[in-house]
Amino acid sequence: MAAAGATADIVSDNPADPGDRVGSFRPGGGIDVDRAVSAARDAAAGYAALPAQARADSLHRAAGRVEARAAELAELVRREVGKPVLEARGEVARTAAILRYHAQAALDPDGDTFPSGDGRSLLMARRRPRGVVGLITPWNFPIAIPAWKLAPALAYGNACVWKPSPFSPACAEALLECLAPELPGPVVQMVQGRADAGAALVGHPGVHAISFTGSVATGNAVARMAVERGAAAQCEMGGQNASIVLADADLEAAAATIATAAMGYAGQKCTATSRVICDGATAAGMRDALVAAVEGLRVEDPAEEACRVGPLISAGARDAAAAAVKRGVEAGGRLLAGGGPLDAPGNYLAPALVEVDDPSAELAQEEVFAPVCALMRADGADAAVELANGVRHGLVTAVFTRDLDRVLDLANRLDTGLVRVNQPTSGVDLHTPFGGEKASGLGPREQGKAAREFYTSLRTVLISPSC
Repeated sequence: MAAAGATADIVSDNPADPGDRVGSFRPGGGIDVDRAVSAARDAAAGYAALPAQARADSLHRAAGRVEARAAELAELVRREVGKPVLEARGEVARTAAILRYHAQAALDPDGDTFPSGDGRSLLMARRRPRGVVGLITPWNFPIAIPAWKLAPALAYGNACVWKPSPFSPACAEALLECLAPELPGPVVQMVQGRADAGAALVGHPGVHAISFTGSVATGNAVARMAVERGAAAQCEMGGQNASIVLADADLEAAAATIATAAMGYAGQKCTATSRVICDGATAAGMRDALVAAVEGLRVEDPAEEACRVGPLISAGARDAAAAAVKRGVEAGGRLLAGGGPLDAPGNYLAPALVEVDDPSAELAQEEVFAPVCALMRADGADAAVELANGVRHGLVTAVFTRDLDRVLDLANRLDTGLVRVNQPTSGVDLHTPFGGEKASGLGPREQGKAAREFYTSLRTVLISPSC
């Protein structure tokens, strides 16, 4: 909860105006996590026993609260994490839609029946909640990502202990204010904190499953810790996403779409385009079109309706991104646009486009999580697929082409959890499975009907006549 003066440890400042303090919050530690898990455990059994309709009604009412506070929440998202205001409004709308979707999903069939061996008995497999689930969420979608974890967890009857990012504590508290009054008891517990609080949550024996979104290194550590003590783990860990532009693509349209996917919200999305791979025949034209599209993006205060890029979350993130661009150029890359900090208040970086020849180069292999994109050339579609697949991540690939036959072929050969055709890499549909291959994800997919696989377990029940 918010604290006063010297007791506050987590400080939230506006990344577009570091002199604007959003709030100060008391961080929790291991003892706070233990108390939260105990409270959630005490509430879990009663909550799981509720009729599914009661859980659904709670989520519907919470969605109504989000909608009633839409303008306030969008302004808070804009101010706390620097998201352009149009995107912030979209995130609030999506959050309400996620809550409503999973409210309805709570009423889906909860199992299957099977033929019994004796022909008389009832043999079935039913889904049941896991109990207490731990949720660790990032700052870049400070209410939507928590919602797509909390909503299915609650829909299927779990109690939750949630540790939000220390970069978005105010957004987390605002979302909890929408949820808590509509829930029948303290079934969502929140602990503000940093890595130590997250580690305490992952390692707690009273937590039966952990859903995490964040970096590869932390996600791997979360998965190991959970598996070692027998808990389920679901980890979404980012991407090094490619947009493939084939020879028959509409270059102007593709460039406009890719520029926004790469640089929008300062590239701070796990689905942002990090690499553009051009068929050799299109390379020169695509280079010119993409440079024009990138340079045409508005980098300004995210409160402005025209803003598309905005600031990075912190000065450290901005400086790290600028350093990555510098290393990329020193290693042989050709800077085509941007790459340096802007002379303005806030953590701004001019969107950077770097042409890269070496597929093993840092900018071609490592996620920068900033408005930085590598432009690469491939000799044909097969070579483009090889380049796209040649990274440790596997979240999403976009393909720009008019050739349906080629699309059907490539969709089966790309090693990513999502393939999008003539669309930005950065789109996500809340009713479809979301997650990646390779280093991008561990465990079951998130969102849509797929969420049930993680937030429930199966119990097989055989009921036979007494005689």
